[in-house]
Amino acid sequence: MVNRQMTADRETTLPPADLIALRDHLLEQRLFREAQLQQLAGATAPGSDAGLGRQTASHREVHIKLADAARMVLADVEAALTRMDQGTYGACHLCRKPIDPARLAIVPQARYCARCQHVREAGL
Repeated sequence: MVNRQMTADRETTLPPADLIALRDHLLEQRLFREAQLQQLAGATAPGSDAGLGRQTASHREVHIKLADAARMVLADVEAALTRMDQGTYGACHLCRKPIDPARLAIVPQARYCARCQHVREAGL
């Protein structure tokens, strides 16, 4: 599978082997997050041995925040897999330039290049 993006100044291609490795990493992340969500749901289910009645409020809050974070990452992973299927994976959502492959290796679900991510986080 070759993933090509047309940008304002050039076409870029992620090598098929890189795409396969990135897809595998995303699929692993999806499985991990789904398992994490199941575990958190079981730990906080009413009537379970580790149910809410036996947990302190701080434990419940931690579980809720962990589940929220896992759902957010899972959504990002699913969106990245969809972009792969559509052939738009690896292009920044803001500037449409290619995302550095080294960045994708670290954060394969990245939607933005490092520059645009910084701008978003700075609120500019």
